[in-house]
Amino acid sequence: QVQLVQSGGDLVQPGGSLRLSCAVSGSIFSALAMGWYRQAPGKRRELVAAISSGGSTNYRDSVKGRFTISRDNVKNTVYLQMNNLKPADTAVYYCNADLVTTMGMNRCWGQGTQVTVSS
Repeated sequence: QVQLVQSGGDLVQPGGSLRLSCAVSGSIFSALAMGWYRQAPGKRRELVAAISSGGSTNYRDSVKGRFTISRDNVKNTVYLQMNNLKPADTAVYYCNADLVTTMGMNRCWGQGTQVTVSS
């Protein structure tokens, strides 16, 4: 069974940095678009950043210049480097990927990881 396995996430002070990772577990042909979403308490899940199979990226305005999404197509892993973190970044972060398998294309979600920014 194909899964996305996340790591990273922690409690960090404002201005600090964290790196999230999300690796594909299981056999796939390829990973297409990959991305990171977040959901704060009482709010809807929102897209934070996305990256295409070719490396094109897009970010929500509030994280531009602070967050960087990248991917390793050999390791089938997507990363989110978060710098200058703010309390407003506190949320559960989820990775997402469109994966091509023997069953066709599957949209998969990671298990989620908590990021808390607080002094």
